Order: sequence, then C-alpha cells, then structure tokens
Amino acid sequence: MNPVLSVVVPAYNEEKTIVRVLDTVLEKVPATFEVIVVDDGSTDRTRENVAAYMRNNSSVRLICHEKNRGKTAAVSTGFRESRGDIVIVQDADLEYDPEDIPSLIQPIQDGRADVVFGSRFLVRRAARVLYFRHYLANRFLTFCSNILTDLNMTDVETGYKAFRGDIIRNMRFSSSGFGFEIEVTARISKLKCRIYEVPISYHGRTYEEGKKITFWDGLSAFYYLFRFNLFG
Repeated sequence: MNPVLSVVVPAYNEEKTIVRVLDTVLEKVPATFEVIVVDDGSTDRTRENVAAYMRNNSSVRLICHEKNRGKTAAVSTGFRESRGDIVIVQDADLEYDPEDIPSLIQPIQDGRADVVFGSRFLVRRAARVLYFRHYLANRFLTFCSNILTDLNMTDVETGYKAFRGDIIRNMRFSSSGFGFEIEVTARISKLKCRIYEVPISYHGRTYEEGKKITFWDGLSAFYYLFRFNLFG
C-alpha cells in the first residue's frame, strides 16, 4: 500500500540538524508516511548521519547526488521517487516546524485543495523576525508574482508547500539554485490548481547559523519570475 504522505527533505551540509528534523517529522506526521532525504552533494556527514538513522527507521529513504545541484534538482529527485497521495517539502535546517504539517496537508485531505502554501505572514504562532531586506524582497516578489499569475498569495517564497502527489510527480522543473519556489508557483497557476494558504511558524537562521540564500539568489528569483510566467 502506498503511503498517504511523502515528506521530501532536500539537504546540503546539514549534519547538525538532519537527525533532529527526522525525529521531529516522525513524531509529528499524523498519517502513514515515508520520508525521502535527498542529499545534494554534501561535503560533511549529512548522508552518513541519515544512513545510520535509517537502520532503525524503515520509513526513511536516502537518495544521494554526487555533486551539489541546487534545491530544484534535489526536490525534483524527491518528487520522482515519492509514492504518497500528498507530497510536502521539509527543509533540513529547521526553519520550518514539522508541527505545522497536519494543518498544511488538511485542505488536501479534505478534498478542498490541490496545493497548499504555508505562509509566514499569516502569523498564528511564533515567527522569528526576518531580515528587513529579505522581508521587502519577498513582499515585492510576491506582489509581482501575483500580478503575473493572477493569484492572491501572501508568501510565494515560502519553503513549506504541500501538493497532491499525482500533480507534482508529473511536473518537470528547469530552474536552478533557489528558483524552485517561483517556478512551481508559475506552473501550478497555469494548471488552475486549487490553492490554499495556511499560517505557519518560522524560525529563520542567520548567515552565521548557516543560512545559504544570497543577494544573487534574490536577483535570479526575479529572472525566473518573468521567464516562467511570460515564456513558459
């Protein structure tokens, strides 16, 4: 029997947090599930830590990229390997709280939604204060995305998204780096998917704590915004 839920965990040099992420996911996920960790060419002990964890947890699988290919490639690999009726992305850095998974998947389980975005701006619980420049860039990017997609989103750059499995497994992505959030939003808007937003907690890292997104990632997001919404 296929699992109800597939949790895709893209990971790059997350040896300090990956076991805690897996522990929390296994504790909080409410349904029959699988966890697919995609190690994206880590140079630390991320994959060794996951391999050791798997010895006592049959619901966890590990897929390895030999070279670092970026988040889009990592989540794409996870989507292709997933078997769940619902597929979500759980970042390995614990910025997003697995405790929100039940509310994230509920609209799909109820048959109301095809895709659910977790929003950091529909605040329900604790949310770490964002860098102001990141906040401004996110809001402007979301505003531009809404114009091009004719959607009314509050947080297009959120890393917490849930999808119907049959929809996301049939998508192919071509962006690189952190372009996934923009590309997937453009593609689901063109499919006229039923999209919901739910409030989520957010505990963002500083650059000293390991945050990886840069100014250039922000610029590339605007490039992908126009590329995928205007040219397909």
